[in-house]
Amino acid sequence: MNTNSNTEKLVLVTGGAGFIAVHCMLKLLNAGYSVRATLRSLAREDEVRAMLKEGGIEAGNRLTFTRADLSSDANWDEAVRGCSYVLHVASPTPIVNYKHEDEMIIPAREGVLRVLRASRDAGVKRVVLTSAIGAIVYGHPAQTAPYDETSWTNVAGKAPAYQKSKTLAEMAAWDFIKREGRGLELSAVNPVAVLGPVLGADYSHSIHLIKNLLTGKMPGCPKINSCFVDVRDVADLHLLAMTHPAAKGQRFIATAGESIWLIGVARILKEHLGQAAAKVSVKELPNILMRVAALKDPMVKSMIPLLGQVMNATSAKAINQLGWSPRSTEKAVLATAESLVRLQLLDEKL
Repeated sequence: MNTNSNTEKLVLVTGGAGFIAVHCMLKLLNAGYSVRATLRSLAREDEVRAMLKEGGIEAGNRLTFTRADLSSDANWDEAVRGCSYVLHVASPTPIVNYKHEDEMIIPAREGVLRVLRASRDAGVKRVVLTSAIGAIVYGHPAQTAPYDETSWTNVAGKAPAYQKSKTLAEMAAWDFIKREGRGLELSAVNPVAVLGPVLGADYSHSIHLIKNLLTGKMPGCPKINSCFVDVRDVADLHLLAMTHPAAKGQRFIATAGESIWLIGVARILKEHLGQAAAKVSVKELPNILMRVAALKDPMVKSMIPLLGQVMNATSAKAINQLGWSPRSTEKAVLATAESLVRLQLLDEKL
């Protein structure tokens, strides 16, 4: 009997209905691991299995579910029991109309500490934390040089609340490992805006950008610059961060390559998708127009600090140290659009 085979290893994936989490589960199951996923409501089990099936996997009894919520201590000990590794992907999603930033900060920070405490006590080898580029690039003077893993978002600066929550949660995680980890290993993955194939109606907020371009909901492109990455490559990086010896105690930015302006994303769609991109606008929206729209729309308001800012980042560390090999930005954009068209998710009702 091969005691090193992955089939004997159980991996916990938190937030099992999420876009990144489902793609991580696909990679794990394909690699032979057994997976336990946490859900806030077990009523979503069928939906998660359907998304995995769309991704080509009938998980069967190699996948089990446990009800657990980041805001409660209940069931976390049970969730991590017997697990070799934990992918802590769950995170409170951005709240648009929040009254106080603590509505996002406290659940993110407390949630990561619950998972780390339970993992340590259960003898888990390593936890991979899904952090975000938002924990790296905010609150700094403008720069054109690409951000790398040595940079941290300045939470005393003008970081938006969601990005502040991701930063403080990741800081709390590293601090926990240093002070009371007792041998528990930690790696962090910091993805940029995540695109890639949608497997169902639950997907990352970055996907809405492509959807809004394709449906014509965006009358033009704000002057916003971003890096993008395919969710399949984010999942690959999670698995590398989980098992690679060089990943212990390290954080890794996940980006497909150089940042591009939104108008560049619109041009990729226009150039490759033919009729499906008929409603895509390749006009750039003046900043003044965005500022006026921001007075009424909280979502637009959240974009204002980003106008005209170059937000470049590099994945050289993951590529050089872990052998990670991401798809291009163009492929990530097109895979997103093609999946939205194929699954008929461009209907305005969704």
